[in-house]
Amino acid sequence: MRQRLPLQQLWPSLHNRRAEETERQADSYSPRTDLAVEAHALARQQVQQVPGVSEETEEFEGIRVTRVHVQTAQGERALGKRRGHYVTLEIPGLRRRNPELQQRVVEQFAKEFQALLRMPERGTVLVVGLGNAAVTPDALGPKVVQRLFVTRHLFQYFPNLLGEGYRTVAAVSPGVLGVTGVETSEIVLGIVEHVKPDLVVAVDALAARSLHRVNSTIQIADSGISPGSGVGNQRKALDEETLGCKVLAVGVPTVVDAATIANDAMELILNQLKRSVPGNGASQIFDQFNPQEKWQMIREVLEPLGNNLVVTPKEIDEFIDDVAGIVAQGLNLALHPSMTMEEASQLTR
Repeated sequence: MRQRLPLQQLWPSLHNRRAEETERQADSYSPRTDLAVEAHALARQQVQQVPGVSEETEEFEGIRVTRVHVQTAQGERALGKRRGHYVTLEIPGLRRRNPELQQRVVEQFAKEFQALLRMPERGTVLVVGLGNAAVTPDALGPKVVQRLFVTRHLFQYFPNLLGEGYRTVAAVSPGVLGVTGVETSEIVLGIVEHVKPDLVVAVDALAARSLHRVNSTIQIADSGISPGSGVGNQRKALDEETLGCKVLAVGVPTVVDAATIANDAMELILNQLKRSVPGNGASQIFDQFNPQEKWQMIREVLEPLGNNLVVTPKEIDEFIDDVAGIVAQGLNLALHPSMTMEEASQLTR
């Protein structure tokens, strides 16, 4: 049996910091991910069944739907996610720009969103497009808002124009703190106090833990959202507690942390070494670290050099346009039950 070297000899700074880790950080391993399905998978590397968390999965012709329900405070700590329902649509074929698949995604998204909607048809909805319209990977929210069918002004000035099956919908893109100088939560709260919506829908770009989920995943959550959390910018959350009304969050991962890419690459290399060179010393050394410790070491190497970047695929321009249309169509269908698929499609062109 090979001897396990003490952690403080292999990586002193990591050993020292472990003594300062908070209980939440010790309970969960979720580097730069906004996706509950990833946080759950990472938590299950430590225990087979995470207390206070349930998960179910369904397959729909190229669309994998995973529903994660965080039910208790213990589940919140384990996943680093607020209590609530998280629905993830994974569509690997979305990157290939298949119009038929995109249409099926719209229909499934609308169905899953309606299941979490739970509000009267006469209710008022405020859609908030979070993000910076001038930065492509962060422009999802503003682009979705541009394609929504907003009706609040129509109900106000032309009350007989729309029939049954259309809700009162308003939409806004509040910008980002670096551009406006005002916290997003402050802007949204001011609008909420005036419009008094029954529901706020927050749309934002997210960060993923896994490369294969970037540009191929949509998440819906009823727990609210913290703008910028996926890339380390902690802002005041938009949730029922801060806004005084129910909040549904819709997000699409468009970026991944460079440390995550390096970590995944290292794992692939070490696994290859184990197969080709049994007993390889390098792989044995790194076997002594758990996934969290490996990721932490890579981040320590990259950050002082300014190389711990947030990375997005080169096709991001086309993808943002496509997925903004998908999300906008799905929201239009879910918020306005009388709208047809053809009408929703025409609005988003």
